[in-house]
Amino acid sequence: MRPGLLGLVAVAAFVGGLLVAAGLNLTPFGYAQQRAQSSKPSPRVVQSVNDLSNGFVSIAEHVEPTVVYIQTERGPREIRRPRGQNLPPGLEDFFRQFEPNRTQPVEGSGSGFIVSPDGYILTNNHVVADADKVTVTLFDKRVFKAKVVGRDPTTDIAVIKIDGSNFPTAPLGDDTQARVGQWVLAIGNPLGLDFTVTAGIISAKGRSGSLRNLYQSQYAIVDYIQTDAAINPGNSGGPLVNTAGEVIGINSAIASQTGFYSGYGFAIPITLAKSVMDDLIQYHRVRRAILGVSIQDVGPADAQAAGLTEIRGALVGGATPGLDSPAARAGIQPGDVIIKLDGKDIDRVAQLQRLIRAHHPGETVTVTVMRYGKQLDFKVKLAEAPSDTQVASNDDDEASSERRPASYDKLGISVEPITAGEASRASISESMRGLQVTDVDVNGPAYRQLAPGNIIVKVLSPVQRAVRTEADLDAALAKVHDGDVVSLLAYNTDAKQTFVVNLRVGG
Repeated sequence: MRPGLLGLVAVAAFVGGLLVAAGLNLTPFGYAQQRAQSSKPSPRVVQSVNDLSNGFVSIAEHVEPTVVYIQTERGPREIRRPRGQNLPPGLEDFFRQFEPNRTQPVEGSGSGFIVSPDGYILTNNHVVADADKVTVTLFDKRVFKAKVVGRDPTTDIAVIKIDGSNFPTAPLGDDTQARVGQWVLAIGNPLGLDFTVTAGIISAKGRSGSLRNLYQSQYAIVDYIQTDAAINPGNSGGPLVNTAGEVIGINSAIASQTGFYSGYGFAIPITLAKSVMDDLIQYHRVRRAILGVSIQDVGPADAQAAGLTEIRGALVGGATPGLDSPAARAGIQPGDVIIKLDGKDIDRVAQLQRLIRAHHPGETVTVTVMRYGKQLDFKVKLAEAPSDTQVASNDDDEASSERRPASYDKLGISVEPITAGEASRASISESMRGLQVTDVDVNGPAYRQLAPGNIIVKVLSPVQRAVRTEADLDAALAKVHDGDVVSLLAYNTDAKQTFVVNLRVGG
């Protein structure tokens, strides 16, 4: 195999192996053996190892009581039968098993940790997303029903709450002071093994790259801490703790071809998580400030074109489609490389995103760019990111109670019609008025192919049919079976363009 091809295969394998560390069923155990050492360690080595071991014991005893086991349940989804058509002879019982009163609920599990004495808990968005019921088990085995206070898919952060007082709380540290090579502990509930502690080091900081594939929003902030502490499905939402017993990250994802620990785990920095948590608690949504431009990390050619002596910064690709861009209004242009924000050096995209995240919409920042050898400064008044991807609980939301999304398990999506008002606000033309995707099942065919907010405009194959209502989609999917490929014409409301998605049903 040619070296170039081998490299491509390796990259593809890594991207394909990125998994969120959410819960799944316990798998059979394997065992490992180790030969006894023939030489006897020196007393100094024994003392050093004992000190480290006692330190880990102290941290575990201090933090474990703050960690919780989260169980979620999503009620049965109604699988809609083709309207106005008879079922094939002999298949009545087969279809009857999918009726709402027969469908089994979907269960999941994960981890979290208590951050306030009155019961606020930090966890991952993907742990509690779309859950109808959330149950929390404490270290002392007490069980509570939890309410989702708010969640933010763009950072994969969620806040839930249990009723009570005097709960033990996890101290929050400062991940910006953490250094590569420092010891850390990961605590959570992997593979059904509740309150498990693993140890490792910080392997890297500022990881993004292929990890962006875990997110569907253009406003996602991807800036992970990498660790070799064992993280497995069920660890999601649990704390990554430094040797001072402080939480510096929320364990969220793993890179693995098997779905289990392969040496690479990733945690969301706690300083980012805390700022999102504060917004969710105070406003029940995230008030995200944005520059209004697309950006990407700088490569050697980009740095050379900009006149930089170092390969760093954030390359501006253009104004965000469909948005009155504050950066564009201020004079920032495609091809500029942002090198500083308020005098702070910018090395990569994630760093710029986190610095912007520390500001509120309406605040003004100084952006320094390199433009083909010239350094320029711009004053930019930050705008607020659209909130369609952010979700907060609202017990009085009449609109949501009146209109419930329809689920299509064949495609792994939920959709709902677009109202005239929504179309007008989003500047969606009449020809693009179809069914809007509201949810994408991570285990379904549409995962990473469609995203919430995309609009299904037309079914191209196996039959051609314009899609305006759920009845249109029902009819188009009536004779689709496992193994068939469904071609959809969809519309990206952000990019203002159509695209084709081919989905293999049941595969």
